[in-house]
Amino acid sequence: MDIKSLLVKNIRIDGVSEQELYALLKKSDGVNADYALPCFKFAKVLGLPPQKIAERLAEETSKDGIVSRAVAVNGYLNLFLDRIRVEKEVLSAVIDGQLFDDKVGEGKTVCIDYSSINIAKPFHIGHLGTTAIGSALYKTYKALGYHVVGINHLGDWGTQFGKLIVAYKLWGDKEKIDKGGVRALQEIYVRFHQEEENNPDLTRQAREWFAKIEKGDETAMQLFEYFKAITLNEVKGVYKRLHVEFDSWNGESFYNDKMQPILDLLDEKGLTEISDGAKIVNLEKYNMPPCLLVKADGATLYATRDLAAAKYRHDTYNFDKCLYVVAYQQNLHFKQFFKVLELAGFDWADKLEHVAYGMVSLADGSMSTRKGNAVWLSDVMDKAVAKAGEIIAAKNPDLVDKAEVAEQVGVGAVIFSALANSRIKDIVFDYDRVLNFDGETAPYLQYTHARCCSIVSKAGALDFDKCDFSGLAGEESWEAVKLLNEFGDILLAVTEKNEPSLLSNYLLDLAKAFNRFYLVNRVIDEGKVCQARLAVVNGIKSVLQKGLELLGIAAPEKM
Repeated sequence: MDIKSLLVKNIRIDGVSEQELYALLKKSDGVNADYALPCFKFAKVLGLPPQKIAERLAEETSKDGIVSRAVAVNGYLNLFLDRIRVEKEVLSAVIDGQLFDDKVGEGKTVCIDYSSINIAKPFHIGHLGTTAIGSALYKTYKALGYHVVGINHLGDWGTQFGKLIVAYKLWGDKEKIDKGGVRALQEIYVRFHQEEENNPDLTRQAREWFAKIEKGDETAMQLFEYFKAITLNEVKGVYKRLHVEFDSWNGESFYNDKMQPILDLLDEKGLTEISDGAKIVNLEKYNMPPCLLVKADGATLYATRDLAAAKYRHDTYNFDKCLYVVAYQQNLHFKQFFKVLELAGFDWADKLEHVAYGMVSLADGSMSTRKGNAVWLSDVMDKAVAKAGEIIAAKNPDLVDKAEVAEQVGVGAVIFSALANSRIKDIVFDYDRVLNFDGETAPYLQYTHARCCSIVSKAGALDFDKCDFSGLAGEESWEAVKLLNEFGDILLAVTEKNEPSLLSNYLLDLAKAFNRFYLVNRVIDEGKVCQARLAVVNGIKSVLQKGLELLGIAAPEKM
């Protein structure tokens, strides 16, 4: 129910539109009122004191609809809802599967650039933030009816591939790498950097091999594609466990032939200049350092590729919004290349948005793939799943499909660790914290969902026509129903702020509301009141399941 819309239709003030009333009407604490309308802004229009206006509105407000009582208090019109009507209508909609408005985004396209792992480098815990946040946004926008394009902008270009070819030719063993995958590639990559410190000639060789890749040399390209195939084969398994999907895997190399046209355009518009042999766009007047496009040696940079990628995405998808889920350390980069697109005259530049998130570090410092100091994401998930398996074996040894449930619980705990707090917050990775199955965690949400499933199963089929909603008299029932009604608003807020933690925290609130409700309400019994209570449990079960799904987390029915 859009309760505010129903309320403003009951309020009439000459010279004040429903839109203005809607904006002013606020939720209250539920004790002094369910909603309150401040009347101070109307005093000048009506020539009356705010309290007099509130008193008049209290008398005029219809009590035969959603409002049960209207009271004037200190210049506010306090409104109390007809709880029985609200509970019946909200639960009816939720039981029918109308959890939210799934037509909000119809006709609109959103591109989301997330995860963007590097070829031949480990999929480590530092990638969890962009992957989990981007995936949750992808699923939420899609649920609201948007056409969504998930993009994995692979890091598949740069001198690191020249280094890897040198390392492979010096120390690589194809049989070992075929078997060991990215980890085996990582070992020789780390060794290259160790040897390079005392052998500068390795750096020269790496540059030469990357130059061969750029020129399409057959041997260089075969090795490049070999490294890429090994990586993609491995990471797709990780994405499957995380319930992450993409519509495009176009990486940096895809834009090799698309950079020159954008550079030519910037030249034509007089935006570029040469500085110490490099081509730049001077952004001094915008209080930013220059945007470096081409180095003195002719090499292009991230900004060049991002400019080409943005234009390609707009030309291909005609997006209404294009999001980049990238760590906040890249704030300046995005400000620069967004500004360059704006200066170039692209009227869609304001549709680009950097969705920044905090970095993940280890307790003893930041991670470095060059030094081999990284926590592999697959290892984290494996450890979480193993712990979940131990808990299940101890608490419910007869559970069917224990291994599958352990996977759902363990992986869910890892995903939720990246979505539980504001995305901009830095995280110091700690196994004990991520693998904590108590408190405000994914396993707590999953267990609450499983309890709901158990109650529904034991209580039998719900007969909604036999529900006596007058029996839902307690505050616990009312709080639960109000939360159910807010699900759609929460999803809208997630997409407006690009903040999945709003959904995470909402689900935690809903789980707590369920536990308070169940503590004081008998559900598994006969009678119309118990049928109404069963409707509440059914509603909570449905919303928990859908909310977890949007976060990329499974909702097992038994634990």
